[in-house]
Amino acid sequence: MDGSTLAFLGFVALFVLLFIRMPVGLAMMLVGTVGIYFIRPPAAIPKLAGEIFSESANYPLTIIPLFVLMGNLAGVSGMSRDLYDAAHSWFGHRRGGLASATVVGCAGFSALSGSSLAAALTMGRVALPEMKRYNYDSGLATGSIAAGGTLGILIPPSAGFVVYAILTEESIGRLFLAGVLPGILLTILFVIAITIVVWRDPAKAPQSASAVPLGERLRAMAKAGWILGIIILTIGGIYTGVFSAVEAAGIGAALAFVVTIIRGAISWANMVDVFTTTLRASGTLFLILFGAFVFKSFVGFTGVTFALADWVESQGFTGTQIVVAFLLMFIVMGTFMEGFAILVLTVPLLQPILEPLGINMVWFGVLMVIVLEMGLISPPVGVNVFVVKGIAPDVPLSTIFRGIWPFWFAMLACVILLVLFPQIALFLPNTMFN
Repeated sequence: MDGSTLAFLGFVALFVLLFIRMPVGLAMMLVGTVGIYFIRPPAAIPKLAGEIFSESANYPLTIIPLFVLMGNLAGVSGMSRDLYDAAHSWFGHRRGGLASATVVGCAGFSALSGSSLAAALTMGRVALPEMKRYNYDSGLATGSIAAGGTLGILIPPSAGFVVYAILTEESIGRLFLAGVLPGILLTILFVIAITIVVWRDPAKAPQSASAVPLGERLRAMAKAGWILGIIILTIGGIYTGVFSAVEAAGIGAALAFVVTIIRGAISWANMVDVFTTTLRASGTLFLILFGAFVFKSFVGFTGVTFALADWVESQGFTGTQIVVAFLLMFIVMGTFMEGFAILVLTVPLLQPILEPLGINMVWFGVLMVIVLEMGLISPPVGVNVFVVKGIAPDVPLSTIFRGIWPFWFAMLACVILLVLFPQIALFLPNTMFN
């Protein structure tokens, strides 16, 4: 059996296992190991053990549990609530302002947690009762939470960027910086989407909070100074080269722990919850990475990536055409597959095709992460939608999905802008590395 046929059968087997709900990491490890056995029987088990040991001992991956821990500490310490209150004081009096404050709050919390699910869950618990109190439309309220949460895998520190960096051997620091301006741009586009929705139908946000005096706004900003200071220190330190992304994660986690102590939020129950949640989330990501590298080795043994690269070259496609085709493919895949599964399945195949065409893999990584964000709120999978459903059980899923469409199109607009103007993503990493 030739390598291309074996690779095709491997992908089919993998999709079947994912369809029957086998965990992504285990499915990739199983298919990858069996596939390697068919090509080189003596290498199968050593390759499995070697990849697991190699990735578990990979120093840059310590960034994942550290940033997850930082986000969890921000939640229990009340810093996330302070961040929402600050956004509320500046935007709450405007029509649709509570939804805008939710998006801004999610963006700020994302800069600590690196997780879309954590951002949606944490900010949703804070913001949803407020929007209900002011009789916001259920679709707009839940849609803004689900969409705002997706910023967690774009705004650094992003778990999606860490996984992408490990798979492509790109710099984590460069990818983090590349996500800053697109993250701000997407936050602005979300706020614009809310403004358009409310302008078209004012009944969706029938009441507004009272305007807050400037003094109270500044006090709210000062109260949120802890979380803003940690964000500025970690991202600013990476940009200025004072410390690496891994060191930034350690410093950020340590500062979040100190703030939790200062605010009197330390308790046995809180710490058990924080560290248990951190270990569970980190373990899930590491299992996916173990499987990804075993499967990546199998794909490499088949030689299918070189065959695909040769075929693309023979067709005469330009780099931009290939990128657009892949992005459209990701949008379709996002409707029925989880984002990390798409990431680890496709990157090993795409990188050998894109690099010979002169595609900047940092820029492509930003585009890919935004498209994966679209999958987080796309029916029928829409993981973030189901997270919001958990905190809003009285709201039908159809209502939540209806509320996310303006934000989905805002993401599409962001992708188009980045395709047309790559420097939006590349400006900060290029200035950092001259």
